Amino acid sequence: MVASPKLSRRAAFTTGAVLLAAPRLAGAQAARPLRFVPQADLAVLDPVFTTATVTLTHGHMVFDTLYALDEAYAVHPQMAAGHVVEGDGRDWTITLREGLSFHDGEKVRGRDCVASIRRWAARDMFGAELLAAMDEISAPTDRTIRIRLKRPFPLLPRALGKVTSAMPAMMPERIAATPPGQQVTEMIGSGPYRFLPEERLAGVRVAYARFENYLPREERSSRTAGGKRAHFARVEWHVLPDAATAANALITNEVDWLDYPSTDLAPVLRRSRDVEVKAAEERSISVLRFNHLHPPFNNAAIRRALLGAVDQSAFMTAAFGSEPGLWREAGVFLSGTPMASDVGMDALRGARDMAKVRRDLAAAGYANERVVLLQANDFPLLRALSEVAADMLRRAGMNVDVVGADWGTITARRNSREPVERGGWSVFCSGFGGAGMLDPVSHLGLRAHGTRAWFGWPDSPALEQLRTEWMAAPDEAAQQHVARTIQTRFWQDLPYLPLGEYSRMTAYRRNLTDIPVGFPSFWSIRRV
Repeated sequence: MVASPKLSRRAAFTTGAVLLAAPRLAGAQAARPLRFVPQADLAVLDPVFTTATVTLTHGHMVFDTLYALDEAYAVHPQMAAGHVVEGDGRDWTITLREGLSFHDGEKVRGRDCVASIRRWAARDMFGAELLAAMDEISAPTDRTIRIRLKRPFPLLPRALGKVTSAMPAMMPERIAATPPGQQVTEMIGSGPYRFLPEERLAGVRVAYARFENYLPREERSSRTAGGKRAHFARVEWHVLPDAATAANALITNEVDWLDYPSTDLAPVLRRSRDVEVKAAEERSISVLRFNHLHPPFNNAAIRRALLGAVDQSAFMTAAFGSEPGLWREAGVFLSGTPMASDVGMDALRGARDMAKVRRDLAAAGYANERVVLLQANDFPLLRALSEVAADMLRRAGMNVDVVGADWGTITARRNSREPVERGGWSVFCSGFGGAGMLDPVSHLGLRAHGTRAWFGWPDSPALEQLRTEWMAAPDEAAQQHVARTIQTRFWQDLPYLPLGEYSRMTAYRRNLTDIPVGFPSFWSIRRV
């Protein structure tokens, strides 16, 4: 029963390679497409609608943003030529760069951006903060956007340039007019690549073509900022969920780049003189997310009891093996950044006493309720984390039911707010990119405003109030003080369990150069 789907994918992949053989032989080396294996299938196309990283990666190919972040997390104008701030910080006028156009040939206009900002802000938590501070947004001309604020909001460029989900993607007005609760399916952006919908084959392949009318900035490319120069006329995503098949495809030159190679297969990949395997220059934090709406994890005492069960090294070793330097201890904020601290970290250190955890769970009121753990079977990193999580919960004495499925199915089921007996869930493993864990505003997992929060829907007025205080802090020292208080409160409310901080491994053919920092992006990268 398991072999048939894998054979089907492999057959489709091979067929695609055969179809492309003739033009590759006829053309020059540089004309060959870039063949990429994503971390999972592209189940959702709309980068505003979902927080799935694979959709974010797709989104940054097709769409562009008004601002962008560089490798040091500094914000820069991107589609914007610049801005003027007046009225004591409450009146912003953003001017678009001249010559920007969408993939359908229409010019990018101020009103396209206004509609896009409104739709994104209705779904994104950082956007919601901007929306709450906003009095009016309009497009006085085709090249200007005017934002009038009720109060100063100096984080405005960072909000409109965030590199984590949901993406503040600029779309044509007619598409951005789609209700926020409805997915956009027409992929017309102004980014460096055009989506090729006729070539999309779910679970097998996605394809993109270079947008010849894309207007890159003059600066050097850095993360999502600067000049996004597309050196490949065509990029193909080949969905190969079987890790061994993907590794073999890279070794035999059937694909060029694996987003997430299996660490178990790293020694095999390194034996090929044509393959480079290394840690990516971007860190993330893995988490076990609780459903706060239903038993047993609507009880904070039960969530806290599990702190004594978490062995971050077990989670990270399962996901990354003994690869040196790939992972480290995780707290609330990305380590080594201004808001990070050791406050409360002792709870995750020292020997694990599972007998005590079982006693603490019983004292907290755990009554053998069924715990449904969602496991993404086609996503090796999440599958490894999920297997350790299931073992941890069972050793703690919990009644665990693992529901395994493909990542697309998992992302759909985690939307459910129903109890487990009606198709809901209790926990799932996921992660947050480092750029989204720098502060309490961009940190998706810290938001705790009930049903408006990220999946799991924690409700903590105390955490929300502290986030507001952080935004009002006058300087970095004051922000750090509030961040330490937030971390203290985090261990009380426990929106999720941190499982470890890691740098993902990536692998690619050695004839590729300028592999980007951050999530996989397809500008600047070249074949030599």
